[in-house]
Amino acid sequence: MGSTCVRIAIDAMGGDRAPGEIVAGALRAREELGVEVLLVGDPQKIEAVLPAKKHVGQKVQIVAAEDAISMDEEALSSIRRKPKASINVAMDLVKKGQADAVVSAGHSGAAMAAALLRLGRLPGIDRPAIGAVFPTIIASKQVLILDVGANVDCRPKFLEQFAVMGAIYSQYVLGVPEPKVGLLNIGEEDCKGNDAAVRAHQLLRENPQITFIGNAEGRDVLSGRFDVIVCDGFVGNVLLKFAEAVGEVVLQIIREELPQGWYGQLGTAILKPNLKRIKQRVDHAEHGGALLLGVDGICIISHGSSQAPSIFNAIRLAKEAVDNQVLQRIQSQCQNQSNVGQLWPNSSQ
Repeated sequence: MGSTCVRIAIDAMGGDRAPGEIVAGALRAREELGVEVLLVGDPQKIEAVLPAKKHVGQKVQIVAAEDAISMDEEALSSIRRKPKASINVAMDLVKKGQADAVVSAGHSGAAMAAALLRLGRLPGIDRPAIGAVFPTIIASKQVLILDVGANVDCRPKFLEQFAVMGAIYSQYVLGVPEPKVGLLNIGEEDCKGNDAAVRAHQLLRENPQITFIGNAEGRDVLSGRFDVIVCDGFVGNVLLKFAEAVGEVVLQIIREELPQGWYGQLGTAILKPNLKRIKQRVDHAEHGGALLLGVDGICIISHGSSQAPSIFNAIRLAKEAVDNQVLQRIQSQCQNQSNVGQLWPNSSQ
């Protein structure tokens, strides 16, 4: 993007703690990341939580939206019934080139539906996937899991497409020179799993665009052996929420096991830098959200209970995706493949 200021459209009405925590995270991102934030939603409610009027106009804009979509509404019907809902307006800003990315902590199904209807799929991509970054036992390494919720059922060719998009993201945003890709399965052997898993394994092994190293069992997910792991959205969402719970349990156990009294306070002070690093590695709030890959725009979907730190990190993630031209790289990969033949030679699977 060069010196151009990245503009992030933020669904200020989306999430359990909207708009207060959403606005707070956005303002922090403006200060620390230098992004321009467009707060989309009810102007009166947004202005009520702004700490001072002076924020508006200083890389902060309020974009009016007449409605919002609540967590208990059906995704597709509510998106169509409420064209002026905040998530729809935010997506339209990206579609019109008035914003570079969207961040939403609201209804994840509605965010995905709005992205599909407003932005559309990239050519050659059948289904978009939500990619989430997990910590591993190797301190400097993360693993990208996709899909973690966009597609409950997946055909083998969808998993192949997820792998290609995930490898591009891992390489250009996470900085992995040659991402190692795995297929989440119940065993390491090629023949393991149901028919769909066996056929997906074959497609991944034969795809020259990725470095596929085989099946990943559940115990391998956080081992650091893989950089990208693909699975259907049903399994991926269970895995995501289980990992979030494990992180919370680890942090709670550490709090409970630290000694009490002055001795404990002294030990905590000495260990404070280490404890901070542990929190950064296992707390899902530190990762901010997940990138919706496969739509014609940058869209970050955050947890519904996100607070200001999560929103800040989600905006950081969106900025990194824009700065590293993830969308353009996936588009180019699709275009290059279509120039030499069919993008997915096994697309009937």
